[in-house]
Amino acid sequence: MQTNVQLTDGSLLLRPPCRADAPALVAAVRESLAELEPWMDWASQAYDEASAARWLEVVGMAWEHGTAFHFAITDAKDGEYIGGCGIDGVDEKQRCCNLGYWVRTSRTKQGIAVRAAKLAAGYAFERIGLRRAEIVTASGNGASQRVAQKAGAHYEGALPNGLVVHSQVHDALRYALTPADFDPQKGNP
Repeated sequence: MQTNVQLTDGSLLLRPPCRADAPALVAAVRESLAELEPWMDWASQAYDEASAARWLEVVGMAWEHGTAFHFAITDAKDGEYIGGCGIDGVDEKQRCCNLGYWVRTSRTKQGIAVRAAKLAAGYAFERIGLRRAEIVTASGNGASQRVAQKAGAHYEGALPNGLVVHSQVHDALRYALTPADFDPQKGNP
């Protein structure tokens, strides 16, 4: 699978993360622990460069094998590491995937996660040939739900006991995007 992918809207650049991103990734995660830790198993005070390096290695192998497609969200002008967005849980038979995202605290409330989610979903549909991208959020994660809604994802319902984060069971809400949501004929981006 091609790993030199670059997706941009002019102000954001999404690209596969690389080993050199480890220090910037750690800085972004540590800055954002208060927002990330309640919803992401991997986000903790113990997150360090060794943790980032392990994740970056796994992500690199997933890209090579075409099993998951995680992106570093960066500023297209200065290269600042802003966060992450990913396509995983790819089901080739059903042609669907999971779509996730996070943005460092200092760059939230700027529409970055919405734009990154749209870019990643577009990649899933146009380049991988998937037909559905699901966004599943814990019921208490209002920020992630707002991103899904602003990205044009359709709310599909509640999933009782649908997520486990830090060994805590949460109800979940499921949203989905399809290629029709990106149809210029319908006025969608």
